[in-house]
Amino acid sequence: MLRSMFSGISGMKNFQTKLDVIGNNIANVNTYGYKKGRVTFKDTMSQTIAGASAAQNNRGGKNPMQVGLGSTLASIDTIHTQSSLQTTGRSLDLAISGDGYFIVKQGDAESYTRAGNFYLDDNGTLVNGDGFKVQAFKVDATGNPTNVYGDIAVNVNGVLPPTTTKTIDFTDNLSKEAVDGSEYSQQIEVIDTAGNPQKLEVTFKKNNATTWIMSSPNLNTPVTLTFDASGNLTNNPSTVSWGYTPTGGNAPSMTMKLSGLKQLSGPTTALVTPDGNTEGTLESFNIGSLGEVNGVYSNGLVKTLGVIALAKFSNPSGLTKASSNTFQQSINSGAANVDVPGEGRGSIAAGTLEMSNVDLSEEFTEMITAQRGFQANTRIITTSDEILQELVNLKR
Repeated sequence: MLRSMFSGISGMKNFQTKLDVIGNNIANVNTYGYKKGRVTFKDTMSQTIAGASAAQNNRGGKNPMQVGLGSTLASIDTIHTQSSLQTTGRSLDLAISGDGYFIVKQGDAESYTRAGNFYLDDNGTLVNGDGFKVQAFKVDATGNPTNVYGDIAVNVNGVLPPTTTKTIDFTDNLSKEAVDGSEYSQQIEVIDTAGNPQKLEVTFKKNNATTWIMSSPNLNTPVTLTFDASGNLTNNPSTVSWGYTPTGGNAPSMTMKLSGLKQLSGPTTALVTPDGNTEGTLESFNIGSLGEVNGVYSNGLVKTLGVIALAKFSNPSGLTKASSNTFQQSINSGAANVDVPGEGRGSIAAGTLEMSNVDLSEEFTEMITAQRGFQANTRIITTSDEILQELVNLKR
């Protein structure tokens, strides 16, 4: 049989595969987070009829003579380019602006996706449309992410317990130009041991050029604040225990930190900031650009519930496509490098979704070239068949 016929068959098979990939791209033109495929070809082995020879004596060198035996697939690539972001206004729709993949988990199996259309299940766990659980870093008591990540849940019925006031920070300026005898007062709210708010008033009274008297109706003994020529507080120690008797009892034991006070030129801007909070219920939540899931409580506090985790790979094209618009790690993708957004990764855009990176104009152009390539290979087969027919007709 003619070699050209088998070359034509190999070309037809390759272009059929290319049309399959193009069709899949077009079918997913509106699939959120979809990354398009691309087919490349290479020639297959060549049959050597005569090898090359070097120049010798008075005779020049001779090139090899080879006949190609068709083409085959070189690669089917996944193109992981950034696509445009579509605004949805839905708080649980997330897109990654930059590198990285959301981590979703089913059982112990981790998958990775760029599609951020997430939901809350009946337990308040953040999941994708197939119920895969979105992974996020846990946070410590101060709201900073730890190095441990897992499922994240938003308890819409969550209650933040009251915290008793333990520390009162005094910061900013007591005016150096203030007239002796002038007063500056500030009302603060502290939380007693029963979780009830208590109103207190703190007064600063200028005594002389270097001292102020700090007092309160609830403060048993006034505190003298002394400053040096540079305006720095010289009280030693700079912390004072403060006991008071609130309405209804339940007095906490509080420490006043005075080291933040200065006496400098300019207006008096001293701030008295107590810690502690009353009981609060979760009113809403939002997701920030650095992946932090923030709960907003009725007592005015904003508490970080977790930080969305993003995975990065040394070779994203090596990821294996799985169902449900997800990828899985392969032996050639490299291990997942997991961290918070912004640490060598993209930022989170809440209220948006990443569109498919399929370009219809490009796909239809590729479809035309694939169609013409397929037709050209069918001509090879029909022409080869005509030649074989002529050979058969030699014997009549």
